[in-house]
Amino acid sequence: MVTERLYYTDPYLREFHARVMDGGEDGRRIYLDRTAFYPASGGQPHDLGTINGVQVVEVIDEGERIAHILAAGGASGLSRSEEADCRIDWPRRYDHMQQHTGQHLLSAVLVERFGFPTLSFHMGAETSSIELGTPEFTESQIEEAERRAQELVWAARPVAIAFEEAAAVQGLRKPSERTGALRIIEIEGVDRSACGGTHVRSTAELGPIQIRKSEKIRGNVRIEFVCGQRAQRRARQDYRLLTELTRLTSVAIDSLPGHVATMRDRLTEAEKGRQRLALDLAGRDAEALYDSTAPGPDGVRRAVWLVPAIGPEERTKAAAYTRRGRALVLIAGTNPMAALVAASEDAGVDAGAVLKKVLTAVGGRGGGSPTLAQGSVPDAQALDAVVAALGIQN
Repeated sequence: MVTERLYYTDPYLREFHARVMDGGEDGRRIYLDRTAFYPASGGQPHDLGTINGVQVVEVIDEGERIAHILAAGGASGLSRSEEADCRIDWPRRYDHMQQHTGQHLLSAVLVERFGFPTLSFHMGAETSSIELGTPEFTESQIEEAERRAQELVWAARPVAIAFEEAAAVQGLRKPSERTGALRIIEIEGVDRSACGGTHVRSTAELGPIQIRKSEKIRGNVRIEFVCGQRAQRRARQDYRLLTELTRLTSVAIDSLPGHVATMRDRLTEAEKGRQRLALDLAGRDAEALYDSTAPGPDGVRRAVWLVPAIGPEERTKAAAYTRRGRALVLIAGTNPMAALVAASEDAGVDAGAVLKKVLTAVGGRGGGSPTLAQGSVPDAQALDAVVAALGIQN
């Protein structure tokens, strides 16, 4: 059985009748003698819609025939040779037609202007992406590509479908490895590509084309773009966001970048000031704790501090505690489990050697200098072992 692909010749077909030819054992997969449902292929997602009122949730190209996957239990009411009333989810289909044709136009412009070949294409739910065979795509090139693409949209170039033999076809933007008859999508005077996807009839239907993002990937460049209805929605969303920002900041839209940069610099300075104050406070707390800690029989003051995590403030506090001399401190972090040991030079303890020895024995890792060491602790029992090795009463 071979499925006749109606979308090959008429991508604008929204409703059609077909005959059920076969079905899967799961009661969800059916095959029609002809279909306008597009299966996922060439970077374009599959269509959605209904068959006899039942939702089509997936369309799969199986070579000579196309499988239609219905919602659970949907095919139970369909019998072989029955005529089916089929309807395409048109807003979704038309969106895909705009994005796919927009990709052809944009890819052609990128070759025309800069010689950048398209390596791959993917159509997402919000944006579509093209991977380009170039290590760099500058801002000025992006603007030039958008400008040229928009010129061709305004020119309303016809988009035609033709079938030509692979052995005789000429002028393709990208050579095809297929044999036999090729389906050619031609944008008049702009592009000729072998493609099985669905496309609009004229570039005028593409509306605005926006390149939203550019990033380097695998030595190439991947761009994200939108066109048609997506571009219109995205522009409206952008404007709403900008309007809300102007309301919150009482700054005109054109002044927002400078205002945000100024606020960022102020926040950076404020954070630096906060960190300086926190470190100063940590040092003062350590000195107070040192004074309130009684020396042991050997004259060394020992302390254990439990903290959520070990960071710069904790390290500053430990250094301040041992700076006064004859001092040893263990800081235990609980998330993640970690230990920091600080010892004054006259404490009689090599912090790095002790911590490394204990943690190695209990499956942890760590080490450092004689006065400051840090490591990961696998569990609470391992932490108790560190405390015992340092002779600290916890």
